[in-house]
Amino acid sequence: MKRTLIIAGCILAVLTSCKMENPLLSESPLPYGAPQFDKILPEHYMPAFEQGIKEGKAEIDAIVANEEKPTFENTIEALEFAGETYGRTASIFYNIKEANNSDALDDIAEQVAPLENEFSMYIALNQKLFERVKAVYEQKDELTLTNEQQRLLEKTYKGFVRGGALLSDEDKELYSKYQEELSLTILQFQKNSLAATNAFKMNLTSGDELEGLPEFVKDMGASTAEENGQEGWTFDLSAPSYSAFMQYSSRRDLREKLYMAYNCKATEGEFDNTEICRKIVDLRTKIANILGYNTFADYTTEERMVGSAQNVYDFLGKLLEPSLPAAKKEVQDVFEYAKANGFEAGELMPWDFSYWSEKYKNSLYELSDEMLKPYFELDACIDAVFGLATKLYGISFEQREDIPGYHKDVRVYDVKDADGKHLALFYADFFPRASKRSGAWMTEYSSQKIKDGVEYRPFISIVTNFSKPTATAPSLLTHYELTTFLHEFGHSLHGILAEGSYPSLTGTSVDHDFVELPSQIMENWGYEKDYLKPFAKHYETGEAIPDELIDKIKASQNYHAAYAQVRQLQFGYLDMAWYSSTSLPEEGTLEFEDKVYAPTNVIAKVPGTCMSTTFSHIFSGGYAAGYYSYKWAEVLEADAFSLFKEKGIFNREVSDSFRENILSKGSSMPEAELYRNFRGHDPEPEALLVKLGIIDK
Repeated sequence: MKRTLIIAGCILAVLTSCKMENPLLSESPLPYGAPQFDKILPEHYMPAFEQGIKEGKAEIDAIVANEEKPTFENTIEALEFAGETYGRTASIFYNIKEANNSDALDDIAEQVAPLENEFSMYIALNQKLFERVKAVYEQKDELTLTNEQQRLLEKTYKGFVRGGALLSDEDKELYSKYQEELSLTILQFQKNSLAATNAFKMNLTSGDELEGLPEFVKDMGASTAEENGQEGWTFDLSAPSYSAFMQYSSRRDLREKLYMAYNCKATEGEFDNTEICRKIVDLRTKIANILGYNTFADYTTEERMVGSAQNVYDFLGKLLEPSLPAAKKEVQDVFEYAKANGFEAGELMPWDFSYWSEKYKNSLYELSDEMLKPYFELDACIDAVFGLATKLYGISFEQREDIPGYHKDVRVYDVKDADGKHLALFYADFFPRASKRSGAWMTEYSSQKIKDGVEYRPFISIVTNFSKPTATAPSLLTHYELTTFLHEFGHSLHGILAEGSYPSLTGTSVDHDFVELPSQIMENWGYEKDYLKPFAKHYETGEAIPDELIDKIKASQNYHAAYAQVRQLQFGYLDMAWYSSTSLPEEGTLEFEDKVYAPTNVIAKVPGTCMSTTFSHIFSGGYAAGYYSYKWAEVLEADAFSLFKEKGIFNREVSDSFRENILSKGSSMPEAELYRNFRGHDPEPEALLVKLGIIDK
């Protein structure tokens, strides 16, 4: 009996210890307090969420109960740093869910969504809390605040107003209901999108089915087949697999099959998102209406650089007018080339365009991905991208084997400034897997801040879906993947180089139509000989990339620039069409999208295909009524990079100014002011049209 009690006591002690040692709730012993990814298990999340929300509510209650007069410090600043345990847990959970998802994480997300919404409303609709915030805001002209503090005060007050603080009790209840329903619907959209992407695999077992495919594409297909326990070659809907097959396969029937699978994702069956898209739009419209706006686009654009929904349409129109005829000519040129070289199928269809466009490009420039990939080995590209940051900003990257990532593929780097100061931890996750959503993105697990006089540096992450190593070759990037790497690394620099006190104002916490400037400007170096020549070496021979190839990369930079621009503008118009209407369209999701695209189509739109059902940027991401931001930022970067071209692409005076005025400032000042401080003037859309060769200077 005594022995049984001892054993039971030991078990209880172990269980208690395990509970106490939840790595999400205990202080990390790792360098810089890095997340203990090697110890975090799914069962740790709910207790951490619950504890974080409990602590957060207590901190809010303490602000409200403070009997002292509301001040910036005891109200605005206290609110800024409230809920840190919850914020840390949520950042880790949702980032892992995007990059290494599982059924367990899906279940947790559904369980925690109502708790998070209730917590969010506990803050946003807290009348007594808002009264304290309002009291500080109303005396803002008498307070002695720094520019950064004034910015935080203004954003905090407006955040409450735009979050429902002025609503009646009845409308607050309805607003909260809509927000909770929206969060659950978005989770379902994400779940369906990933499942639909993973559901399709095209397995090929005959050599004639590989006609036209270069060896690197065949190797990729063989590797995917092996991973799936299949014979032959397998191609799926991940970006490297899909894009390469569509670009090179001579088998028109298989291109059509893959195209339809890719562009009909989540349009029917078990993972149908067609009604979910409409529900998300409907809920966002209702939320905007409750807050006093006619449309969600009116609500969203009000606080961004663009200023209004109408200004978005005006901006898109300025770019579309000269681009549409140029894009139509580009498509016609491909069609004429295809007809002259054996295409006899009548109208050029979307599954034909990548294939014939690649052949036409080769005929013009004698350049292809197959020729370039051997020079862009991933590890060499990593060194070169990091090296560019060293040249421009003096920072360095050291890989840390002692700091765990959340997956075996993740590499962790310690980033230091020129003077040796620690700047950030940088997590890099390059390869596709079934548990990772498609695309490429930058995110952060913890942002830079200064609290109680102590500075905390950020944990930044980059996630991509680059081609995996094969049995015969290391990971080799296309030139497009290299520029994608540079793009996401630009976002990363925005987080790494952040300087400020308040996390809601530092790093990438800026207007959505400004956040793409640091990323898109980085792509420019991918076309510069002085940047490419030193690192682009053949992975087998060590031979430097020939000047002739770099010249061809530069010459082809604007190949089909108008076509690509119109595609992006179409996405912007589709986004605005969904969110600038006062009610749901009468048509179904597919029919509505067809109607929106019709005036700008430069190639046939195939019935049954749909972008919306997996358009995560606008339905489950942060770009609802904001997809125009990519083009807006392209205008900014075209104008900004012209200064580098004028002074030198590695000019430290220019890069120091870019760091000081753009990368380090976050949203501590209005973004338009930040840009003017760097460039000296406001940009114009013409800068982008000239850069793309669509109009002359």
